[in-house]
Amino acid sequence: MFNLLTNPWLPIVRQDGTKSVIAPRGITEDISANPVIAVDWPRADFRLATMELLAGLIATACPPADEDDWLDAWEAPPSPEKLDGALAPLSHAFSFDGPGPRFMQDLADLDADEEPVENLLIEVAGNSGPLVHPGRTKRMGRPAAAISLYTLQSWSPSGGRGNRTGLRGGGPMVTMVAPGRHRSLWHHIWANVPLGRKPEPVDFPRIFPWLSPTITSVNDEVVTPDDVAHPLQVWWGMPRRIRLSFVQLPSPAPCDLTGALDSSVVTGWRQRPHGPQYVGWGTRHPLTPTYQNKAGEEILSVHPNPGGVGYRNWIGLVLRSPDGLRRPAPIVSTWRNDRYRGTEEAKGARLIAGGYDTDNMKARGFMETEVPLVLASSKEVQERLDALATSLVRASERASYQLRKAVQQALYHPGAKVKATAHGIALLGDRVWLETESAFFSALHRAMSLDDTAPERVAWQARLRGLALRIFDDTVPIDPLDRNNVRQVRARFFLGLGLSGYGKDGQSFFQILEMPLPAQEKKSKGKAS
Repeated sequence: MFNLLTNPWLPIVRQDGTKSVIAPRGITEDISANPVIAVDWPRADFRLATMELLAGLIATACPPADEDDWLDAWEAPPSPEKLDGALAPLSHAFSFDGPGPRFMQDLADLDADEEPVENLLIEVAGNSGPLVHPGRTKRMGRPAAAISLYTLQSWSPSGGRGNRTGLRGGGPMVTMVAPGRHRSLWHHIWANVPLGRKPEPVDFPRIFPWLSPTITSVNDEVVTPDDVAHPLQVWWGMPRRIRLSFVQLPSPAPCDLTGALDSSVVTGWRQRPHGPQYVGWGTRHPLTPTYQNKAGEEILSVHPNPGGVGYRNWIGLVLRSPDGLRRPAPIVSTWRNDRYRGTEEAKGARLIAGGYDTDNMKARGFMETEVPLVLASSKEVQERLDALATSLVRASERASYQLRKAVQQALYHPGAKVKATAHGIALLGDRVWLETESAFFSALHRAMSLDDTAPERVAWQARLRGLALRIFDDTVPIDPLDRNNVRQVRARFFLGLGLSGYGKDGQSFFQILEMPLPAQEKKSKGKAS
């Protein structure tokens, strides 16, 4: 019997480059001399999913009771023996292929058609594009099958025919803090473990849904936190009713995904529709940011977009939006507000953001990005930095909008119906973000030593104005000898005015940057445009 808490199955790499396979208890082994620094799956989605799984495992087995408790284990990590003792009460819930309850699998032996094992991979099921090559993965060793199953259940996109999405909706954004100074896997995981209370054994069936008969949604039954499920099920949601098919081999054979040898492999799986329907979990997951379309509406999980993550997402992934509709993951706020100051981690900490960009049943791609968190040594300085960051991001949003509007006015007659994709207008804003990415972080770092951030705001205005005009010129070449280019010249002229503080657009732009309007604007009371 293969158990995910006692059997070695996690591929890892140590500080000296040594690679091996460990059980979860081994993440603190030799932590002082040669620590484990990363999981080592050949797939990026498996690596991020494993980090999430380990954070959930520690949060369930031995959560810190308060921040002092958290700091103690940060400074003196638990030994493998102590970690093993904390995990032992959960071991029966992590049996993967035994006769009883199986990790993340329906308790019933489902009667259904067999699906190929490769359909456990999110990018394969529901996709038929040129980058998908069916038939390449015909068998998985138990380690790869386990993390494939966890990834599917945790991030499950729409499966059609009553197959439910994950607890956070299909393809949620996962954000985790990567500490700066400490590179051990333990510190990376522990940085993302929230405060909590160790559950009692009586709670386990409400935490791990595979320990009891599935709460189906045949009649639209729902699974809600607190009353139906234990709040810790936020880490262990199981929306799909799945049973894996194991084949015992006469001798170990390589896994088609990892090449690792295993004597028992997964060749297929069975699925029945109408698994648990999760409702009311919007704010519960510690690693996922949330948003509302309007105040009072349902709180939803953020999902990755094709453009990836950059400073354009700072409001919502790192900072709460001024209107409160976009909120960072709880663990990101905890780190920024409390933890890093007690750990001397102000320098070098980064935010990891990743997940699948999905379109209903189809996964369009997996994205993962790291950006600096830019943390100050005091709350006073941090508040000043956060205010500056908010202004710079919103100013870039405004400049992108004004650029797109100017290009559209230059290329099309007034009243023309223009698709966003025409002439790449929708992509012009992306250039603004990409070409100011490094400048944004440089501005924040410089502002740490400033009592007044006004110089950075003025510099940002000049940078955005120059960049927007350059992108306009690249997109709308103006021939000075052409007398029919009045519309183009006029559009460029007013773009420059707006980004210099003139007219209604200029007023909005300068207000965002908290800059005084130019003298001429004050005299004309906003009638320049």
